[in-house]
Amino acid sequence: MRRHEYRPPRRRSRLTRRGRLALFLGMLLATGALIAVPILRGADEAAEKPRHLLIPEGRRAPEVYAAIDRVLGLPAGSAKTAAATAVLDLPAEAKGNPEGFLFPAAYPVTSRTTPAELLTAMVRTANEKLATKAVADGARAHGMTPYQTATLASIIEAEADSAADMGKVARVVHNRLARSMPLQMDSTLNYALNRHTVDTKLSETRIDSPFNTYRRQGLPPTPIDSPGLRAMAAAVAPTPGKWLYFVTVKPGDTRFSATYEEHRKHVAEFNRLRTADAGTRMVAGRAQQQPGARTG
Repeated sequence: MRRHEYRPPRRRSRLTRRGRLALFLGMLLATGALIAVPILRGADEAAEKPRHLLIPEGRRAPEVYAAIDRVLGLPAGSAKTAAATAVLDLPAEAKGNPEGFLFPAAYPVTSRTTPAELLTAMVRTANEKLATKAVADGARAHGMTPYQTATLASIIEAEADSAADMGKVARVVHNRLARSMPLQMDSTLNYALNRHTVDTKLSETRIDSPFNTYRRQGLPPTPIDSPGLRAMAAAVAPTPGKWLYFVTVKPGDTRFSATYEEHRKHVAEFNRLRTADAGTRMVAGRAQQQPGARTG
């Protein structure tokens, strides 16, 4: 069975702390609150006031296709069909799969916009962002290709509870890759199972999929969503640290650990809070029963 792996080289150049900071600042200054991407159109369309299709960070390709179909008023599946036939400037490593290259931004839409035009604009924008010197230099420093950078950034986008945690999540991934440890990311398993959840069963970690990073070492074969600039910045300039584990105990409280023993304590806290929250919801549900109900 073929294994889809990325293993970092044993010897690689490293960005200095100042270099990492400069990289972060340079990329984040270019981010802004919203990126609006122009789409070339004819003179007869210039007078029409465009609507905007907003693609948020972290959307998977099927979710982007569905958004395109909705905004254009097309039958479901139209954008997916267009993606299969459009000439998209994707890396050879992508093998025609645009996952990870449907860049999150705001795209103008008129009555004559086609799915192929939107998809082309998204891929073009992703290539422009990945082709920046900051990303290229950072990727080389870690012995990665731009496509691998996009794949790593997509995991960071899915796993980080906040933008502030992205650098630390990136460091965990880099540290695990450097030690030839499986990434063991629920986000890649969720991608394989086509779902979004924080609950993973032991049996699910044994499924046969190139996206099951519990069983397979290295990065998955493709990105798992559309990462934004902050995730890309974190991928090539991770926060310094020795962390190998992390768990989001509750919203806004992600805990990073360098040892498994410490991580187990954080996981126990997560499970305790989940159990307490489930009990609270059950009590609240009972309290919402209509008054006057009688029991035997």
